[in-house]
Amino acid sequence: MSSYENYTETSKNYDKTREPVGTEIIVGCMAHAPVPLNRATVLDAGCGTGSYSRALLHYVAKVEAVDLNDGMLAVARSKMADAEEEGRVSLHEARIDELPFDARTLDGVMINQVLHHLPDDASEGFPAHRRVFEEFARVLKPDGVLTVNTCSQEQLRNGIWYYSLIPEAAETIRARFVPVDDLIQLLKDSGFDYRGRFVPADATIQGEAYLDPHGPLKKEWRDGDSTWSLVAEKELEAALSRVRELDEEGWLEDYVQHHDARRRNIGQVTILFASRR
Repeated sequence: MSSYENYTETSKNYDKTREPVGTEIIVGCMAHAPVPLNRATVLDAGCGTGSYSRALLHYVAKVEAVDLNDGMLAVARSKMADAEEEGRVSLHEARIDELPFDARTLDGVMINQVLHHLPDDASEGFPAHRRVFEEFARVLKPDGVLTVNTCSQEQLRNGIWYYSLIPEAAETIRARFVPVDDLIQLLKDSGFDYRGRFVPADATIQGEAYLDPHGPLKKEWRDGDSTWSLVAEKELEAALSRVRELDEEGWLEDYVQHHDARRRNIGQVTILFASRR
């Protein structure tokens, strides 16, 4: 369950602007699982609306999809009804730090843009992240694969054009993302061997909708990024006023291009690859 976003509400619009970014990288990592890819059982931890689960079903034998929000699971179930009936996907309402699986039973685990929803404390060594990674280590077979889809601090500062409109919320969300080097150390401490990192530089989390200059004016567009749930009413009013002002002056598209320029080199997403010792 997100510690700040009401996904029961935003799940209704979530898929309108979200893409399973980096799927091809995740599949490549899962190919190193302890069984052939087409026989692998993979956990989608914090599956949300099931976009990543559905994408992986083209490659693996089965996906175990876990989320704690019934609204997100309802959307996922509607998208994968046939696969669920065939037994190729199972959906579970459960916590990602208390998984309903026996030890050493899964070939792979993926977690995509979920960890920043954990309530955690850097001063105490990120105990919530440690619990999650230790739980992943528990359910994975030896040499089982883990992929962690996250954002680097540089990507959060320079890879999302509209964060310039909501600087206070953007700073809040950055503080929720554990720096990549710290995540790698947490993985090592939790029983994993770190294998590498990948950046799909040309992909955007919201797909083609990301570059819609009028996107911030639409609630269904904003529902595609939980950062907007951290925007105070006063900051939201200022952001929307700024978009309308730029549009009236004919500078809105230039504004988007200017603030998106660095994203094309650094991407928006970083995928970490690790294996269970």
